[in-house]
Amino acid sequence: MSTYNFHGDISGPSNFGDNGKIHVTYGTPPAEAVKLAADLVQLVRQEEAARPELTAQAEVVRGELVRAGEEGRPADQGRIRQALETLTVGLAAGSAGFALAQEIGRLVGL
Repeated sequence: MSTYNFHGDISGPSNFGDNGKIHVTYGTPPAEAVKLAADLVQLVRQEEAARPELTAQAEVVRGELVRAGEEGRPADQGRIRQALETLTVGLAAGSAGFALAQEIGRLVGL
């Protein structure tokens, strides 16, 4: 059995996460994520012309972010996560498309 002795303000704000910053991504997706998703679609079309399934997954990400913004709801993170995972497996590590996919995931809280 453990006992915890708190000597101080325990009802104040707590800062969890890296460097004490809290990142909460509820509500509509950031405009930057929507722009990066459009860039990702264009880049995947150019780089991976022989792999249309990657372009389709990039479109899924862009479409979900756009629809969520139009409807004023949070983006479906499960759908975006699945599409981004497929993209990151198919794109070459270190490529611009790979970097965009990672940044989109970060912006939407994945």
